[in-house]
Amino acid sequence: MEYSVGKAGRIIAARLFEGEDIYESIEEIAKKENIKSAAVLITGGFRKANVVVGPKTEQPKIVGNFKDFAGPGEILGVGTIYCDDEGPKLHTHTAIGKDNKTIIGCPRGGAKTFLILEVTIIEIDGLKASRKFDKNTGLKLLRFEQKQLFLFESTA
Repeated sequence: MEYSVGKAGRIIAARLFEGEDIYESIEEIAKKENIKSAAVLITGGFRKANVVVGPKTEQPKIVGNFKDFAGPGEILGVGTIYCDDEGPKLHTHTAIGKDNKTIIGCPRGGAKTFLILEVTIIEIDGLKASRKFDKNTGLKLLRFEQKQLFLFESTA
């Protein structure tokens, strides 16, 4: 395990409108406000989404297992913003529901707002972290860059 410590900075509240893409909208706010690290809370509805619900394969690289969600439906999500080489990137996991169908996972592929999404972004100050490409998984994973770096290995 590795971790670093920061403190709460600005808090940004946003409303996304019908049809707006969750990733494009939140990443646009992060770019405009120069947010490098943040926690994200999401409440509202999705019109549609393509959701990663776990790995289809793990070897030689992780390949996501995608499920389509056709709404409208309700969502509740949490996520983070950390930058990669191209700028701020949102990573979020949501519970999405419609009638008696529920999908829990990472929405991708043009996750679109139904009516309204309320988004709260809590900036984390003093944290030097970013998403770095990991050759073993083929994914950009969170890494810490600051001098206060704590590494723990499990004894289990």
